[in-house]
Amino acid sequence: MSGVRDDLAAGTVAALALTLVACGSSEGSKTDGSSMPGMDHGSAGASVPATPDGAFNDADVKFAQQMIPHHQQAVEMAELADGRAADPEIKELAAAIEKAQDPEINTMKGWLTSWGKPLPSASSSMGDMPGMDHGSDGSGMPGMMSDKDMSDLEAAKGKDFDKKFAQLMTGHHEGAVTMAEDEQKNGSNADAKKLAGAVITAQTAEIEKMNKIIARL
Repeated sequence: MSGVRDDLAAGTVAALALTLVACGSSEGSKTDGSSMPGMDHGSAGASVPATPDGAFNDADVKFAQQMIPHHQQAVEMAELADGRAADPEIKELAAAIEKAQDPEINTMKGWLTSWGKPLPSASSSMGDMPGMDHGSDGSGMPGMMSDKDMSDLEAAKGKDFDKKFAQLMTGHHEGAVTMAEDEQKNGSNADAKKLAGAVITAQTAEIEKMNKIIARL
């Protein structure tokens, strides 16, 4: 009997020891876990600000509200290249415009939402939208194509399309550069000004490329 009692006692002690170790591990896990979320959130917050650098002014809002439809029209123009363009450089350029400007549209929409400002209407990408020449809500956007410009581009094919596309997109890009320069001069939001700088760099390079294409077509 004494042997049984000794075995039971030893088993109890072992079980108790395991329980204490488990508790210690659990407490250790709690301590580690409570510190990790703060570290993770801090890293995420530093790389992707919930509101683009917080502060913004009217120029930042105007930049986003006008550049969204401006970019949307550029994407619409680029989409027309499929099945119409003949020049490899035009095809490549159109694809690059779609790839670059679609994400920028979504970024700027996110800014306006976080700022509590209205998104531009779906019709704002049309060059002859109401108020285009005499008010806000998308007015005064340089380089925007008219309905006729878009219709002429849509009707063109081959080399005729290539030349029209390059000419119209050059003017469109020049307008975007003007808008971006205004944002860099008058805006206050760091992220909006950074995007404006990226627009200037990318579209200035594309303007130079399109001028070379126009010269050889």
